[in-house]
Amino acid sequence: MAAGGRARLAMLVAVGGLGFMGLALPSLSLAGPASATPAQARVTVRFVAPERYTDADDRYGSGPALRGTLAEIRRIIEASALRVMGPDDTLVVDVLDIDRAGFVRPDLNIPSGLRVVSDVTPPAIRLRYDLRRGKRRIASGEERLTDINFLFGARGAAATGSFGYEEDLLRRWARERLSARDGASAPGPRPQ
Repeated sequence: MAAGGRARLAMLVAVGGLGFMGLALPSLSLAGPASATPAQARVTVRFVAPERYTDADDRYGSGPALRGTLAEIRRIIEASALRVMGPDDTLVVDVLDIDRAGFVRPDLNIPSGLRVVSDVTPPAIRLRYDLRRGKRRIASGEERLTDINFLFGARGAAATGSFGYEEDLLRRWARERLSARDGASAPGPRPQ
């Protein structure tokens, strides 16, 4: 982020208004003094019923537990959105389901299992979002993000860690849906 352009992150992990596992969690603000910039982009990520997600919890010890998965998905959404949002924008994202790329094979790498990724197991994330510029809604919707061709970018995704495919999916979504454009009624891809 550019100096003087610190973004305020409002993070809240919520399950129907309550925090993870029914505990209320405070929002965390990472910002400089209030006078640092007059307008700051903000992102709020909420996880709706994460215990029911298709593939977010590590049932076999081969990857991060549910809390770790949620923390990483939150980090990816916030970073991807803040990269393309305008300074007056506010984004609220409700994550409704996570189905990570691949599947866990408990019979491999006993006793912890191993996540096997193939072209028939693409990542999928279902979310609902509301993007506002000031008080005006500029984009909103509910989408199921997936990419059946996710392995074409396998070298880059694999190099970014265990959430590389999900990160690629969410970065592309943020570029296509949330990019700030002056004078536009709805965001779109930024020219490069």
